[in-house]
Amino acid sequence: MSSCPCGSQTPYTACCGPYIDGGVAAPTAEALMRSRYTAFTLGNEAYLRATWHPDFLPADLHLADDPPIKWLGLEVKRHQQQDVEHAIVEFVARNKIGGRAHRLHETSRFVLIDGRWLYTDGDIHPR
Repeated sequence: MSSCPCGSQTPYTACCGPYIDGGVAAPTAEALMRSRYTAFTLGNEAYLRATWHPDFLPADLHLADDPPIKWLGLEVKRHQQQDVEHAIVEFVARNKIGGRAHRLHETSRFVLIDGRWLYTDGDIHPR
């Protein structure tokens, strides 16, 4: 069995799979962030939309319109529970577009609503 794209070294079916495919709520903001990264690698726009807070959700994610992305890896730098309903996750996601390497370093914000973590927004760190 191959490891989950989120970098956990755990099989997809025991890691992000239950959240993405099974409708199970991610237990922490970090688990949700990892599953959202995995959903990006799979092009799963439905899961991304379902886990985005509706007040922050873009009208269209344009994943099908974007140039092909080869996702190279995820590094979670920090997960901080701010209070019962709020958390942040700092991460670096690496990818290649058209053979050119890119990295996204972001501190994302999450909120817990009705037992489900949702992504709100994030701050991108300059290089």
